[in-house]
Amino acid sequence: MRLTPLLLACPLACLLALPAAHAAEAPKYLSAKEIVDASPDADWRTLDPANTLYMDVPGGRVVVELAPAFAPEHAANIRTLAHEGFWNGLGIYRSQDNFVVQFGDADAEDTAKAKSLGTAKTKLPAEFARAGKGVSFTGLPDVDGWAPEVGFVDGFPAGRDPKTNEVWLAHCYGALGAGRGGPPDSSNGSELYVVTGQSPRQLDRNITLVGRVVKGMELLSAIPRGPEPMGFYENATERTPITAVRLASDVPEAERTPLQVLRTDSKTFAAATEARRNRRDGWYVRPAGHIDLCNVPLPVRTPPIR
Repeated sequence: MRLTPLLLACPLACLLALPAAHAAEAPKYLSAKEIVDASPDADWRTLDPANTLYMDVPGGRVVVELAPAFAPEHAANIRTLAHEGFWNGLGIYRSQDNFVVQFGDADAEDTAKAKSLGTAKTKLPAEFARAGKGVSFTGLPDVDGWAPEVGFVDGFPAGRDPKTNEVWLAHCYGALGAGRGGPPDSSNGSELYVVTGQSPRQLDRNITLVGRVVKGMELLSAIPRGPEPMGFYENATERTPITAVRLASDVPEAERTPLQVLRTDSKTFAAATEARRNRRDGWYVRPAGHIDLCNVPLPVRTPPIR
């Protein structure tokens, strides 16, 4: 039987059509927000009231999650200080442009004026890093200039060195640290700072990070800057007053701020992060294929009513 040119062309036409058909079946690009919005409830965790701080300032409430897995002695002392009302009535006495805001007792170095620490410890060990054993580390595939590996541990951005088996928290925007003097073990957890500028990662493993702000960063980042070089206010009236810093567990349940954070070991977090690494929406010309540790947002939400 002789095949006509039309029949001979059909298989070729069908083959040529296959790529177009496959292209049509390619999954639609979803933005990180779309991925997060469609996440199952199991991918979220509720903040532990025993490790959550509420700092009330004139503009509202700043919510902080402590990191006792990385800085257990600092976290314990901070809980004691908050429980006993150490920061109540004090203020934010430093705001350095593109760096940090700092709060606590501005007279801490004057023994005649310093506020009592109550039953809290007056000296703590340096808790710059911890052993990696038993740590569930969710790594990023991208190269980092400050650590051999970077990723997340229970919602906190972190670095890791497989050779030394150390893991440490990273100085990303919103990180909460404990100020110290010259000696590494000169902190007591009463003078705290929050990163409000571009991530000062050179501080990693040089100072103890104790947690991160999960809500209310706009109340800190908008604070007027103090004078150069370090942003300490010269006049006490320029300080932002702190009404109170309390443990959420000390606050009546009806007055708490209910929050959930996306689990960083979840499929949703992995997919949302990849969507940010390779933006393919209509505006982007070239997907980056890379993301910096401190540019990975950590989603927070109010628990939905089911």
